[in-house]
Amino acid sequence: MKDKGKHITVFEHQAIKLNQVINDVTFDSNDLKALQKYYGEEGVPFFGLTHNGVRFNEYVGVIQVANTTFEVLPKADKHEIDAKYWRNILIGMLKAVSGFEIKSTSESSLKIKPNSILDLYFELFIDEVEYLIHSGLIKQYRKKESNVNALKGSLLFGKHIQQNLTHQEKFFVRHNTYDYEHKLHFILYKTIRLLNQINTNENLNSRIGALLLYFPQMPDMKVLESTFEKIIYTRKNQSYKKAIEISKMILLNYHPDVSKGKNNVLALMFDMNMLWEQFVFASLKKNNAHKMSLSAQSKKLFWKKVDGQNSKIIPDIVINKDSEKCVVLDTKWKNLNGFNPSPDDLRQMYVYHEYYSANKVALIYPSNTNSIIKGNYYNTNKNELDNKECSIINISVPKHGDNENISIKEWQNKIAKVLFDSL
Repeated sequence: MKDKGKHITVFEHQAIKLNQVINDVTFDSNDLKALQKYYGEEGVPFFGLTHNGVRFNEYVGVIQVANTTFEVLPKADKHEIDAKYWRNILIGMLKAVSGFEIKSTSESSLKIKPNSILDLYFELFIDEVEYLIHSGLIKQYRKKESNVNALKGSLLFGKHIQQNLTHQEKFFVRHNTYDYEHKLHFILYKTIRLLNQINTNENLNSRIGALLLYFPQMPDMKVLESTFEKIIYTRKNQSYKKAIEISKMILLNYHPDVSKGKNNVLALMFDMNMLWEQFVFASLKKNNAHKMSLSAQSKKLFWKKVDGQNSKIIPDIVINKDSEKCVVLDTKWKNLNGFNPSPDDLRQMYVYHEYYSANKVALIYPSNTNSIIKGNYYNTNKNELDNKECSIINISVPKHGDNENISIKEWQNKIAKVLFDSL
């Protein structure tokens, strides 16, 4: 029976030490050595090494090393340390940003409460592949070389002579065949086999085993970033897109231990600042009742070195109500707890004011309550307040609820209402 493994849950920016007990689970020397080896000489952005321990950074998600899963959760409130609550927040935000939906044919999806987002993505992948199998896997044309009894396609003369000196009734040819062996199935089969190897959630074992049984066996292939970039989706294979996207996330973030084979690493980690930015933008886009123009990561040239490259400024979100009214928003995943924004953040917003000719700029923070704190920049020439406005908009994180999906949806509605009303 497969080892269930250890599960250690921490929060972003939390430090843990050797032999520390976290929710009845000990962070032992094997765990520390595995993380140190993964960190290596070049380091990783997800955590830093300390004396006999590690300190996690602003990345959240999961790092599975061998049979130990480190789950790193977000936390915007220093008083709220409920892991289940913040796990639901993270899962809800990831769903909203990624757009993963559960197929109607897979109503059993997410019946189990995921122990981490690793379980979530594994189960979402299983759901997608089960849906594809139930719907019928697609076939594609491919070139094939084989020794056949009837001449079809083009005769490969050299190989034909080599293979058929004593079998003159056969022909070695290159021809088209229409079957299940194509890149999409190679990727999915490789992912199924990997899940069968690394999954530690016993509730998913039987479903992964069923996929191995029902999915056609495929040849192994080397998967790189370019493998996914070359995939062209059509109306015929569009239903594969979600499963392939999850496969990409899993396969490209899996790092096998080639030396000993004991400390294989799968790291599905997300920059929380980037996730918060994408979540706010998705909330505005989903609830844009006034049909305002929204753009994310809108670049403008800022500075150029003589005979060199340009530097650009890239605000998180730009909202245009009409051709004359512009609002620039910048999201920050941290709780100000009543303090002012950093001078660097305020200077950054001042630049956005100038370069985008904005009517307003605002910094968006998660908080305990919704609030809008208005402020203005000084006119340096007159040493008095100018009409250039920079607001601090605090967005309250949803309260505890039995159904996290509903609370996330309501949260998105409230985010959009607060931000659009502030315009």
